[in-house]
Amino acid sequence: MSKYQFRVDVVPCYLPEQSEPAQSLYVFSYTITIANVGQVSAQLISRTWNVNDANGHTERVRGLGVVGQQPLIKPGQAFEYTSGTRLRTPTGTMHGSFFCVAEDGERFETDVPMFVLDALSAVGGKPTLH
Repeated sequence: MSKYQFRVDVVPCYLPEQSEPAQSLYVFSYTITIANVGQVSAQLISRTWNVNDANGHTERVRGLGVVGQQPLIKPGQAFEYTSGTRLRTPTGTMHGSFFCVAEDGERFETDVPMFVLDALSAVGGKPTLH
């Protein structure tokens, strides 16, 4: 086991009630669980996201913390939050990383593996038109 290690799990969700497929607007939420599986408490300082739509457009999002917080996560504990994104296509992907600093000053990054945003599978093959 690494001394500095977070595990990230993601659950994406299509939000048809906030989407407007006729205007090429698809809204998704995603719930992130960040578990400290290392041996040292560490603080999540910043995040970087790459949001990709099906047309090849990529938006890079960087910022401090997550949902306005910079949580300190102790070994064996987890932090969960929900955020969201918008796409111009009914499908896309996201991936990114979290920059963290351990209590002993060590800096490390945790990759967030690519996950799929898919409005089509969420509602039986086609997005709901409003």
